[in-house]
Amino acid sequence: MLKALRRAAARRRTASDLAITIVRRGLSPTFYRDFGVPDTFNGRFDVVSLHAFLVLSVLDGEPDRALSQDLVNALFQSFEDALRDQGAGDMGMTRRIQKIAGAFYGRLEAYRAATTREEVAAVLLRNLYGENRRFQTQALALAAYMERARLGLEPAALAEGVVTFGPLPDEED
Repeated sequence: MLKALRRAAARRRTASDLAITIVRRGLSPTFYRDFGVPDTFNGRFDVVSLHAFLVLSVLDGEPDRALSQDLVNALFQSFEDALRDQGAGDMGMTRRIQKIAGAFYGRLEAYRAATTREEVAAVLLRNLYGENRRFQTQALALAAYMERARLGLEPAALAEGVVTFGPLPDEED
């Protein structure tokens, strides 16, 4: 029993390490400065969610899905912390987290259903830019970045808490 508890604690630490890396990448100024993603809670949520999707899509192919769930739990803790940093209190927190959960899982499903770069770009255009067509070039560049980043993720490294997304995107993608 003690061994199982240690394994679970180690897995939660690994998930926390993954979540920290995902959030840090999602908060990189490149996405907001160079790609025009709104630097708001919603914009940041969307960029973090797309990075979470990349990691979860690799972990979902692994037999032990507990790390995926622990990662989602760690990410939701970071979302709650961000809301609290913005002044949200306990009143209504459950409702806010439920709304975030619906949006998060909806985005994961939309990315999962998109099979081509153009389909991913359409999802990005809808989620990051509110269907504003003047950001079509940025959405396509971010879709290319997602393809590249996904290919560089290794299940064994993720199991150790190491995420390597590769270089940040640029508009030349």
